[in-house]
Amino acid sequence: MKGKIVIDKQLCKGCKYCVMTCPMGVIAIEGQFNKMGYFTAYPKHMGKCTGCALCALMCPELAIEVWAENNPHSGGLAEDSRKKKA
Repeated sequence: MKGKIVIDKQLCKGCKYCVMTCPMGVIAIEGQFNKMGYFTAYPKHMGKCTGCALCALMCPELAIEVWAENNPHSGGLAEDSRKKKA
């Protein structure tokens, strides 16, 4: 299954946990900072995303959502894990 990563750049603090956790190397850190002054994560290689949602599980700011690429209304793949974390 392919996934789609959505990162809320206003919540992201550039901690790089998602970058280090992603087994496919999908996520990278941007060269531009957000309004809060943080260099934020972005999906650099979206086509490699398998939808495992490890990035969303590791994000301490809950800034990442992972969706099934074929149906964005089916609920995020990481939705349950994000609720458990809160």
